[in-house]
Amino acid sequence: MLWLSSSIALVAGLAGLANAQNDGDLSPPSYPSPWMRGGNGWQDAYAKAQQFVSGLTLLEKINLTTGVGWEGEACVGNTGSIPRLNFAGLCLQDSPLGIRFADLNSAFPSGMNVAATWTTRLFKSRGNAMGMEHRGKGIDVQLGPVAGPIGRVPAGGRNWEGFSPDPVLTGIAMSETIKGIQDAGVIACAKHYIMNEQEHDRDTYSANLDDKTMHELYLWPFADSVRAGVGSIMCSYNQINNSHGSQNSWTLNYLLKNELDFQGFVVSDWWAQHSGVASALAGLDMTMAGDQGLASGNTFWGSNLTAAVLNGTIPQWRLDDMVTRIMSAYFKVGRDTARVPTNFNSWSSETFGYIHPQANEGYQQINFHVNVQADHARLCREIAGASTVLLKNVNNALPLKKPASIAVIGEDAHDNPGGPNSCGDRGCNSGTLAMGWGSGTANFPYLIAPNTALKAQALQDGTKYANVSDNYNFAAVTAAVQGTDAAIVFANANSGEAYITVDGNAGDRNNLTLWGNGDALIAHVASIHPNTIVVLHTVGAVIVEKFKTHPNITALLWAGLPGQESGNAITDILYGKRNPSAKSVFTWGKQREDWGVDVIYTPVADPPQMNFKEGNFIDYRHFDANNIEPSYEFGFGLSYTTFAYSDLKIVKQNPGPYEPTKGMTKPAPTFGTIDFNASNAEFPPGFHAVNKYIYPYLSDAVPTGQEQNLPAGSRDGTPQPKLPAGGSGGGNRQLYDVVYVVSATVTNTGGVKGVEIPQLYLSLGAPTDPKIVLRGFDDLPLDPGESQTFEVELTRRDISNWDTKSQNWVVSQYPKTVYVGGSSRSLPLSGALV
Repeated sequence: MLWLSSSIALVAGLAGLANAQNDGDLSPPSYPSPWMRGGNGWQDAYAKAQQFVSGLTLLEKINLTTGVGWEGEACVGNTGSIPRLNFAGLCLQDSPLGIRFADLNSAFPSGMNVAATWTTRLFKSRGNAMGMEHRGKGIDVQLGPVAGPIGRVPAGGRNWEGFSPDPVLTGIAMSETIKGIQDAGVIACAKHYIMNEQEHDRDTYSANLDDKTMHELYLWPFADSVRAGVGSIMCSYNQINNSHGSQNSWTLNYLLKNELDFQGFVVSDWWAQHSGVASALAGLDMTMAGDQGLASGNTFWGSNLTAAVLNGTIPQWRLDDMVTRIMSAYFKVGRDTARVPTNFNSWSSETFGYIHPQANEGYQQINFHVNVQADHARLCREIAGASTVLLKNVNNALPLKKPASIAVIGEDAHDNPGGPNSCGDRGCNSGTLAMGWGSGTANFPYLIAPNTALKAQALQDGTKYANVSDNYNFAAVTAAVQGTDAAIVFANANSGEAYITVDGNAGDRNNLTLWGNGDALIAHVASIHPNTIVVLHTVGAVIVEKFKTHPNITALLWAGLPGQESGNAITDILYGKRNPSAKSVFTWGKQREDWGVDVIYTPVADPPQMNFKEGNFIDYRHFDANNIEPSYEFGFGLSYTTFAYSDLKIVKQNPGPYEPTKGMTKPAPTFGTIDFNASNAEFPPGFHAVNKYIYPYLSDAVPTGQEQNLPAGSRDGTPQPKLPAGGSGGGNRQLYDVVYVVSATVTNTGGVKGVEIPQLYLSLGAPTDPKIVLRGFDDLPLDPGESQTFEVELTRRDISNWDTKSQNWVVSQYPKTVYVGGSSRSLPLSGALV
């Protein structure tokens, strides 16, 4: 009854988590690691995986769980292969906005941008297009989409890789993106799980948070990802309540694999693994890049995992579950029929080179230059335009109508003189900004700068055109804007991943101002031109209150990180070829302190302790709770037309009572047999080992007689109790029962066709709850005078709170109110849920 003692410890630990937000808070242990059962639409894939895994040897199983090491093969991550079956190792490749380190691929708008469209069709279409491109290059796993960071702090370096600080918007974007990627026959990898909210000290800091905050905010979009059938989830570098993400049994075993019933595999972030046996028992299924450190040549798994199975430290059922999860994801998305050989190389753009570049071995053709772009440029342009938020438009300054003359000002409007890919992983800030920096990037096939597209439009219209790219040459700027009908000023703010420092910013931004003298440039132009139009390419919020209130700044637009079609898309908006419809996916504060939380740049403890004392109250929830007036609120965005809301209706449904999941699992299964003769796991005679390549073969004697200090229950394969909130993908299936249907009428009251993004917010009613939380949205294209119905189905989860005592979702007795409107602070319709 080992599970009993483990369960008692877990209950005690969970009780402590109710208020965990402090230095030294600890994650409770949760063992054993749940074994997959093949539910939630995984049945066929699970059956295929069982058959496949049953025929594998011990070494072949180990090979599928362990990466071959940095630059060991063509992809950023490669598992070992199974030569006997002619099964190539799995190829895992960045990024969440396109294919990193490749050619003839698309550079899509960022996740933050597609979220700003609030359009599920575009969420899924972008995912599918990216998936098709990865498939065409021979990639098995696309390392995206991103829900961590969710965007707790506005200066967080990688916020732009994800979608929004709101868990519902992020959850829906995750779900649709995953469906799109996996419909293309590629495994999606939801990342970074979990609490990866800043770049500074990301390998060591501990995110200390309570159980309620975890469920109601940070875990929410991962639950949506699991419900969507995501094949893999990448754990994060950081610690959660002082246990690293790669070996945190609470987050991996209890939350992800048990409560959310995740059926896919957990892969480490690159070199985020800190142990061998401990990480395997805590729920890690695959290690990347396979070596312990960059090109270190040693490994926590590989031969060490082989030895741990042979001496009984790791039970066969745990290894079999790891491999079965990996292969189930493979079969679920149809890799057995969609797979083509990997035809590109991450480490060289040359046609010929080394297949094992770390060792300079295997010279052959490594790049086949397969063009996978299809017609995705059209989609990139559509998303870039649909994600451009019109924040200010005084006296109909926009759209432009064949002006006699314009001036386009700012380095950010112009090309990088060295070319858009001149800085590795986009690690610089030169020319127009269309993506951040780091591993979440892709090579541009081309980049249309705003200056290029606007100049072409001016030529077509017969408009006199002037432009200046130097942000510091105010004399040239003054001369260029003098006498023009409009002065369009471009500026940016960049960020990225911590392994690259740009202009003194080590991933996270040092401030929330514009880069490259952008604020001063805008102020100068506005001081001398009465029709100054400002376009911002930023990775998130910057301080814009002075732009909002300046009388000469007639229009302000946020274009985010729009990808390869940047210039064409902003020209579409400025000239009215596309009516702006985007809404801001974050809040714009008036000063940095308005957000209430920030990056911890200089830790005072070792390891750094990051205490999430704000709980659920980030972004608009914090602004609302503290009555802070923002420059622009979450969900805000203007159009060239106007909309009205009316006729709110609330219809209660009767799905029946909520029943906690009960019962026991089946015992852990095993597939095939293990050959425990250690001599058969040694390197074969005459085998040539590639230098620093990770193999499963034993190189030393199998350790025996060592003291075993393993967590209670960690090797127990007997039936285990199911969790009340678990039992199905994303949690108890009754959480997703529809309890209310809310509808309203939206009417275009202006003179041009436009798209409105109606939003539904809910007050959960308790004094400890946020004032309102987003629960639904849609995009409605409307002709002038046309009306359409906006409808949201509220689920039981939507109206519930997490109860730490019962470890379940509970509908409180507090009164609940729905609000409908065009932003989080423009909600003309409201009604009680009764």
